[in-house]
Amino acid sequence: MPGVLPEGEPVPRDGSLPATARRAVGARGFGVYVHVPFCASRCGYCDFNTYTASELGGGASRETYADSVLAELALAARVLGDSPPQRVDTVFVGGGTPTLLPADDLARILDGIDRVWGLAADAEVTTEANPESVTPESLKRLRAAGYTRISLGMQSAAPGVLAVLDRRHSAGRATAAALEARDAGFDHVNLDLIYGTPGETADDFAASLAQVVDAGVDHVSAYALIVEDGTRLAARMRRGELPYPSDDVAADRYLAAEAALGAVGFSWYEVSNWARSAAARCRHNLLYWTGADWWGLGPGAHSHVGGVRWWNVKHPSAYAARLAEGASPALARERLTADEQHMEDVMLRVRLASGLPLDVLDEAGRAGAERARDAGLLDAGAYARGLVVLTLRGRLLADAVVRDLLP
Repeated sequence: MPGVLPEGEPVPRDGSLPATARRAVGARGFGVYVHVPFCASRCGYCDFNTYTASELGGGASRETYADSVLAELALAARVLGDSPPQRVDTVFVGGGTPTLLPADDLARILDGIDRVWGLAADAEVTTEANPESVTPESLKRLRAAGYTRISLGMQSAAPGVLAVLDRRHSAGRATAAALEARDAGFDHVNLDLIYGTPGETADDFAASLAQVVDAGVDHVSAYALIVEDGTRLAARMRRGELPYPSDDVAADRYLAAEAALGAVGFSWYEVSNWARSAAARCRHNLLYWTGADWWGLGPGAHSHVGGVRWWNVKHPSAYAARLAEGASPALARERLTADEQHMEDVMLRVRLASGLPLDVLDEAGRAGAERARDAGLLDAGAYARGLVVLTLRGRLLADAVVRDLLP
């Protein structure tokens, strides 16, 4: 089952925020995240806040979910009141499987966001989708509703790897869905890969990369498999049915991804993300990584406004019940200190190809950056220009670099 939410201070019943948090909403950008917690089945590696029909229980349903999200959106408008963002730069609908909802419901949610805060003329609007959950017709409806970008969970082109991950789609369905999305008018299409799954061979991963390239997408995300406690995959490994992932194999897969994608015009802009152009980068994720504000709608969704971060109750029925009572669905919140904000800024921005300015580091951090440069983990040219930018080897050891910058 999904992981436990962190502890924090209580949230007022009406969800109100400190005046200091509302003072400059959206000054560094403003986005909206919408969490759709429904899945047709649970993948063996997944610990996200998602629910199959058998896990959902009473008090919540897909049919009424859009109404609950719109109720939270109305509450959000009241909370921000006379200090709303100037515009919504990005919307990201994630899950779960958002496309288990009817396209008309996803359209209603997007229209509600536009009515409340106003979408920027060039707003990026993304929905995630499982390949088997979309059709050419549903993709056309989503595009007509204003969705500009779609992110498809491919994970692998190898049937054996998909079976270990408990994925339901066939090996070729993800790339077929990507082509359908392009035909439907989506300018930006992402495919997600997971590498390092037990049993995956180098040839399996090479075939996955080749399929991605052949699909003509303009964005690729590739993540090493992480085994989360409480998942079916973790239980199988504890029983000895499957070996644990290998760090050495993961490094080899990453290097293979960089080589294959780089050869056809992709460039990394975040350690796990590659795009064909600046326009193809996921602006919503960049908003997260650069410390902007966002409101998270839905059960378990996290939000951040002006240094205050909060998270909603996890279960869809509890979420719907609170909103029906006119109360905020937020479970708890935390006010980030200056030191905590600095730590997160360093941790996230060092993973970006745009880099982290050296002058945001304290003396010990700058000394750590110098050591990392001397070890070949930071780009020497960028360092001379006052930026911390990871080399390819540095990307493989990004967590160690961060630790050296935050002694």
